[in-house]
Amino acid sequence: MKKFKTLLTVTVVTIFTLSLISSSAIAQPKPWQVPDECKTMKNPVAKGDASNKAGMVLYTKHCASCHGKTGLGDGVKARALKEHPGDFSGASYQNQADGEHFYKTKFGRGEMPKYEGKLSDDDMWNIVNYMRTFKK
Repeated sequence: MKKFKTLLTVTVVTIFTLSLISSSAIAQPKPWQVPDECKTMKNPVAKGDASNKAGMVLYTKHCASCHGKTGLGDGVKARALKEHPGDFSGASYQNQADGEHFYKTKFGRGEMPKYEGKLSDDDMWNIVNYMRTFKK
């Protein structure tokens, strides 16, 4: 009987610990559907140092708190989010079209705020150009 109680206690503690770990983990976001016409949008802002510098200033002010200084999704606010804010350095991000990133920045969804009316289109394109520098 003593062995059974010990086994039961260990089992309950293990289940409780696992439930805490899984409930504290940040969920991965669902695929983000972007309209086809946005996927083919051309970035009107020339890539280069000037755009990257402007984008860095804007990214630092508006994006880094969640997405992290180098776009890994490890910003100071990321832990409080229900979904992981994404890793901009990897292929899953870098292989998307500029228009997709522009759309996501402009219109947002869920915990990602929309920047329409807060930033100009050129500002958002500069951010897209800067985020391309995170490529590994």
